[in-house]
This record gives sequence, structure tokens and C-alpha cells, in this order.
Amino acid sequence: MIPIQPLASRPPEISVTTPISQALDRVKRVLFQPFDLGRWFILGFGAWLAHLGEQGWSGGGNYGGGSHHGGSGGPNFQRALEHAKDYWTSNVWWIGPVIVAVVVFGLALWVLFTWLNSRGKFIFLHCVALNQAEVVAPWNQFAGVGNSLWRFRLGLGLVGMAVMLPLLALIIVPVFKMVLRGAPNAAGIVVVVGALLGLIVVAIGFALIGKLLADFVVPIMFLRGKQCLAGWSELGGLLAAHPGSFVLYFLMQLVLGMASGVLVLVVILATCCLAGCFMMVPYLGTVLLLPVLVFQRAYSLHFLAQFGPAYDVFPPAASPLFGVERGGAGIAHI
Repeated sequence: MIPIQPLASRPPEISVTTPISQALDRVKRVLFQPFDLGRWFILGFGAWLAHLGEQGWSGGGNYGGGSHHGGSGGPNFQRALEHAKDYWTSNVWWIGPVIVAVVVFGLALWVLFTWLNSRGKFIFLHCVALNQAEVVAPWNQFAGVGNSLWRFRLGLGLVGMAVMLPLLALIIVPVFKMVLRGAPNAAGIVVVVGALLGLIVVAIGFALIGKLLADFVVPIMFLRGKQCLAGWSELGGLLAAHPGSFVLYFLMQLVLGMASGVLVLVVILATCCLAGCFMMVPYLGTVLLLPVLVFQRAYSLHFLAQFGPAYDVFPPAASPLFGVERGGAGIAHI
């Protein structure tokens, strides 16, 4: 007889649709059971910090983009360029320092916003996961992991600049030269197209890294109190074991993102653009968008929870045995 081999344990069934209803239920619990306007403003502050400086929900998007006066002719452009060159040459003594000061100020703002944003991500996660409207307590509790996230994101941002700036230069310089000549150049077009494709690929890659970081590494750090690189290492094991599930997750995120955008647009149109005007005010806009933001945060958390109790940030329902172990920054089910 052929010996019967024990069946290997089956991997958990990972769904990208089940977390949708769970996230909607979390939105109802956090925001509407009961409805408390003061609570909304506290949660909104955490959400505002968590999205500070990020495109999409920061308010004041560039709608209707720029002026369209029609392109100038080649000679006119060249004359304008000559005037600009002469002006730069005669005023470089003060324009140069102003440019340097603006760049330094912009970098300082980026460092500050990234720090606040990194701490805010743990505050907002804490509020959504534990259904608590708190800012000060999680700000202090998650200081260590928040700073670790901040340092990682600064390094990632610097790497991104080092990769993208040369690609941008390979696009801008040949285009500038072709405009000056008043005629396209085959070699220049090839360089521009190649650099543009490279820039798109790099941008998508960094966007995926940022998405994985916010959606999964941050919750792992929240649960374990681990540093950012340790969180990435743990997520790497999940990605290797369930690559298909994460691909479906990203596809579902595209669908949910479009659905959220349509929903927001419908609300704006239904209020004759009044809601859109309020949404452009950074903090107030975040408060108005809380149902969408809580849903997005809860969806990724419920998806992650399917990988086992060790990845579940939510306390067991109606269980007095849930507690927090605050030896580090994370929480633990006991």
C-alpha cells in the first residue's frame, strides 16, 4: 500500500470583496454610531495629519489647469528666451540666492510634513482600528515607530529624487534644444521618449512602494512595535506567499478609487459645487471626506486581517479580554 501522506495545511482564503462590507460597517461604527460632530473633528484632525502633503485628499487640487493662450511662434519664443537670458545675467546676484532659499525652504517643509504625516498615519490607524477619537495618546504611544517610518520615507524620497531628476533633465534639455532650433531632432525625440517611459516606470514603482508602505507595513509596525525595515521584511514573506492576492488587491483598489472619485463628484454636483468649495479647505475638506478616508483605511486593515490573527488590528467584538500591551509602540491581543 502507498502510505497516506498528511494533508498540508491549506493557505487561508484571501478575498478582496469581503473587506468591502467589513470596511463599510467600520465606517458606520466609527462615524455614525452615534453621530458626534465633535468626534468627527477629532478624527478629521488625525486623518488630516495622515494625509498631510499628499495629493488627492489635501484639498486645493489643480482643477481646470492653467491658462491656454495659444502657443507663441518660434521667433517670438526665441526673443523671449534672449530677454530672459539677459535678465538672468544682469540679476543673477539676487535671483540665485532667492532660488536657493526657496529650494531649501521647500525641502524643510517636505521634511516637516513627512514627519507629521508619518506620525499621523499611526494616529488615524489607531482611531479607525480601536474606534477611538484620540490624538495626544497615540501621538505619544507611536512616537518610536512613527519616527522610524519618517526616516525610511526621507531616504526613499531622496532615492526617488536621485533617480527622477536625471530622467527629467533628459526630457527637458532635448525639448529645450529642439525648441531653440525650431525643428524636431530624431535623436532628441528618442531620448525624450525613452526618458519619459523610464520616468513612468519609476513613478509607478515608487507609487506601489508607497501603497504597500501605508496599507500594510504601517499596520504591521502598529501591531508589533517594529522598526520600518522589520515591517518590510515581514510583509515580504506575505508577498512571496500570496502574490496573486496582492495583485487582486491592487486591482480592486483601482476600482474602489474610481468609485470613490465618482461618489465625491456626485456629492459636489448635488450641492451645486458648495461641497467642492469646502473640500478645498485642507482641514475642513478632510472632515467632510472622513467616510471615504475611514473606508480606505479600514479596507486595507480588513484585507490584512485575513492573513491570520497576528495581522488583525481590530479588537474582538464585545470581548473584555482585549487589551493593549504597551511595552513598545505596538498593540497585542491578549
